[in-house]
Amino acid sequence: MLIDITRLAMIGLVRLLVGAHPRWVGAAPSVAQSIYFTNHTSHLDTLALWVALPAAIRAKTRPVAAKDYWGRGKIKRFIALKVLNAVLIDREVSRHSDPLAPLLAALAAGDSLILFPEGTRKAQAEPSDFKGGLYHLAEAFPHVKLIPVYLDTLHRCMPKGSYLPVPLICTVRFGATLTWQADEHKKAFLTRARAAILSLI
Repeated sequence: MLIDITRLAMIGLVRLLVGAHPRWVGAAPSVAQSIYFTNHTSHLDTLALWVALPAAIRAKTRPVAAKDYWGRGKIKRFIALKVLNAVLIDREVSRHSDPLAPLLAALAAGDSLILFPEGTRKAQAEPSDFKGGLYHLAEAFPHVKLIPVYLDTLHRCMPKGSYLPVPLICTVRFGATLTWQADEHKKAFLTRARAAILSLI
């Protein structure tokens, strides 16, 4: 019950503070397994996108979050693992571990993901170059829909380094599905994926 109450309280608080109004520009909402990939400028990004999804889709969609941040402290772990059902990953790459392994497992289990291909929060409204994770996930699961999302305004609501949000209306724009092309080079794919988000600005 505590999890449900906390979840409802967070949804209400996010809608009160930033709106997180969904706008489906290129496609209609679908319960089909998907990777929602988006720009990353604020601690509110995950919550805004998660709240903007219809409830049936939200229930099957797991945010991807950094283990070194969300895995520390009882409250943050409770919110990440119990309330959001997040997938925690190591940001440090080593020869002995695959940071994508938890994401591949989640996709294999049929879950959808919220992914930030830039890897960390940026200060500007436009996304920076993407890291290769999105490409490798799409390559491993070509049947999963790739949905570009642009989070508007959040870089001003709660930018990196801020601890309190500034109430501003945020729109969450969902674009058309990005098609997977098996013979496409990784760099070209990532450039096309980033352009899909830029087209939503």
